[in-house]
Amino acid sequence: MSKVRTPGWVADFQAFIMRGNVIDLAVGVIIGAAFTAIVNSLVKDVFNPLIGLVIGGIDFSNMYVTLKGPVTQTIAEAQKAGAVTINYGLFLNAVIQFLLSAFIVFWMVRVLSSLYKKKADEVPAAAPVPTREEVLLEEIRDLLAGRPHS
Repeated sequence: MSKVRTPGWVADFQAFIMRGNVIDLAVGVIIGAAFTAIVNSLVKDVFNPLIGLVIGGIDFSNMYVTLKGPVTQTIAEAQKAGAVTINYGLFLNAVIQFLLSAFIVFWMVRVLSSLYKKKADEVPAAAPVPTREEVLLEEIRDLLAGRPHS
């Protein structure tokens, strides 16, 4: 009976998956999904009503054009009736969500970078460790000067 040979890429893939960077990436994706839900709610429940109020009470989520089918008052009704629509209001929501996400991430990175920089500045730099040659030269200097070396 012959033994089935495992392709070489399988071991490479296993090594890739177990690297720390992949685990960090997975954690980032999970946190990113949760962050997306927060930003979506912020846009839908806070910013869109405010923007709609400022521009005259327009609800972006129900802005659409019917291409084929019955014209209705809401996207939900149009979809239920089987109408073909271009939902440009939902696209505007997605653009606003992207801009808000990018803006929030920019400020988060900026604040974290400044905190990291401050923390790095607070830690005093360690004295450089003398090289082997420097230690030997100091010993030779001390011997020549007639002093005991430290």
